[in-house]
Amino acid sequence: MQAEREEEEEDASPEEYVALCDFTASGSEQLSFITGDKLLVHNKSSADWWWAELEGVIGYVPASYLRPDAAEEGEDASLEDPWQDDEYFGSYGTLRLHLEMLSDRSRTETYRQVIVSNSASLRNKVVMDLGCGTGIISLFCAQLAQPSVVYAVEASSMAEHTRQLVKQNGCEEVVTVLQGRAEELELPEQVDILVSEWMGNCLLFEFMVESVLLARDRWLRDGGVMWPSSAALTLVPCQADSYYTEKMAFWERPYGLDFTPLQPLAQQEFFTKPKFSHLIDPEDCLSAPCDVICLNMYTVQVRDLEEMKGEFQFCVEKPGVFHGFTAWFTVQFESLETGGATVELNTGPNSE
Repeated sequence: MQAEREEEEEDASPEEYVALCDFTASGSEQLSFITGDKLLVHNKSSADWWWAELEGVIGYVPASYLRPDAAEEGEDASLEDPWQDDEYFGSYGTLRLHLEMLSDRSRTETYRQVIVSNSASLRNKVVMDLGCGTGIISLFCAQLAQPSVVYAVEASSMAEHTRQLVKQNGCEEVVTVLQGRAEELELPEQVDILVSEWMGNCLLFEFMVESVLLARDRWLRDGGVMWPSSAALTLVPCQADSYYTEKMAFWERPYGLDFTPLQPLAQQEFFTKPKFSHLIDPEDCLSAPCDVICLNMYTVQVRDLEEMKGEFQFCVEKPGVFHGFTAWFTVQFESLETGGATVELNTGPNSE
């Protein structure tokens, strides 16, 4: 097997990949690396494990932890912007992601609430809905307020369907759908309100916020309003007994047999990467939460997001097993009305 693998390595040119997150080897056959490391993949042994090299050391690495090095894919690609590519925008050209987003009632209803509570002040205003998707926010603006125009901007092919939805709902006199990236956007005028649903997992995943900031600097008039106006990423130490039992304790005595040698592998597979969309019970929080990153959407710059640091400390207030941290985000929408109430979207354990 070793001879066959060496032959394959000699025949095929290695491909360069970049590490998406840290990985710690659990055996001599595996290769440890950290986020941003560039690895040479010599052989894609299976769908899950590849034979790779880092600084002259060779071993198996988990394929899901790597992505192709954008610098190898063409001069226009950028390591700093790995998500802004055909694959990213292609995913938003399908209904799967839009169904998931529209089914998130708390998020969608929050945006509708923002439009309704500011409907009088939106009258005759110019609005940009950046990354509009199916155009739901643009349609809210057109039907629930009376802006002079809403520029619904969408980079993916979904823009073609959004035009149909705008016409189907009788909003074509107000909503203009533009297909293209924020970086290439051309508008006939500056806007009074820039609204976008840019938040991802841990607030900044996908990094769409960069496009929002570029559009802000170019198209938001002086004194214009950003929705959301501010954002925060929150952490809390927590226990996750049911999840831990499901993934770890299961291997103790399944069917009366001792499978404990598989527990280190289970820990590596299920607990070395973040678990997205985890629903945490408030009772599982071991202390009060803490905001670790706070963004003012009027002043934050793209360069500020390239390396962020947050200081935090927790005072554990109850007994429990510490399994990790749960993260969520909160965003605020300032009112256009003088003295008006701020609307908040909180995705934490105490929210709806």
